Amino acid sequence: MYREFFLGFIILLGYFLIAVCAAFVFRKIVSLPREVFRKTLHIILIGAIFILIYAFNTWWIAVLVCLGFIVLVYPILILGERFTSFTDLLIQRGAGEIKRSLVVAFVMFAILISVCWGWFDEKYLIITSVLAWGLGDAAAALIGKRFGKYIIKGKLVEGSKTVEGTVASFIVSSLTVFIVLVSYQAVVSAAYLPISLITGAVVALVELYTRAGMDTITCPLAAVTVLILLTRVWGV
Repeated sequence: MYREFFLGFIILLGYFLIAVCAAFVFRKIVSLPREVFRKTLHIILIGAIFILIYAFNTWWIAVLVCLGFIVLVYPILILGERFTSFTDLLIQRGAGEIKRSLVVAFVMFAILISVCWGWFDEKYLIITSVLAWGLGDAAAALIGKRFGKYIIKGKLVEGSKTVEGTVASFIVSSLTVFIVLVSYQAVVSAAYLPISLITGAVVALVELYTRAGMDTITCPLAAVTVLILLTRVWGV
């Protein structure tokens, strides 16, 4: 147990160290727009789910590593936020954004691992829901900021979200779900498309109406809820 915990923890830390350093080096070489670099860090974060799934044989040890990672990194981020250069380096939009996002993301990982792996023993549900949210969110931000012309207004809509961004989220989320389902052959072939489209639509709508940046947890949980229900109906 201890060996699995510490070895997996080291692999996770190594992954972040290598990936983040590579991102910063690439940023020095190539001039990246701020939002593109933010989403690069975002993609690195969601990529951690593959470490948590495939570097461990025991689901609850993976959950413990999620919690341990928060305990280790959170104080470091608190210390780092005292320095303006640190927050500028990570392109933090507001005070506490990075550490809050980290905590929410790893709590979300822990919940998904507990439910999908610990209860249903279906790892693909974790991958599908995390990627549907992560890639869909990245598409919404990048497409919305670059091409967004039609602002969506409403009491429940926070910020300047656009029709173009929401459509991009739907398309990318749906495509992601489709690819993962086909890869794992998780359901009957006739169900690939409807499950993908329904899940993509739910992720896009939840992202649209989620406030205070909490889509990190609301979108994956909404996605996995839909996936669990639909795969029970259309499962192999």
